[in-house]
Amino acid sequence: MSTEYIEPVDNKVTVLPPKKYAAVFHNDDITPLAFVVKILENVFDKTPGEVNNIIAAVHKNGSCAAGVYTYDIAMTKKIQTDKLSKINKYPLKITVREAEG
Repeated sequence: MSTEYIEPVDNKVTVLPPKKYAAVFHNDDITPLAFVVKILENVFDKTPGEVNNIIAAVHKNGSCAAGVYTYDIAMTKKIQTDKLSKINKYPLKITVREAEG
């Protein structure tokens, strides 16, 4: 029985960081402010200061990213928000898009 020696091959694998995605809140005139605050605090783990900044930006610009996450986390937060909005019969809209930069 012979023993074979295999020459090691330098196969360098470059692992790229995952792409990031923004969870974007969109303005509407129906969803109560208190509901949006609860979503931002409980689903998105935002502080009261962050909540105020996000709400002000949504009101001023029509939409604002509430946070940047990996795709799975962004979609989970969107789905959680969509379910809560549907249960409470509010039209709150959140989209997920690839983050810039």
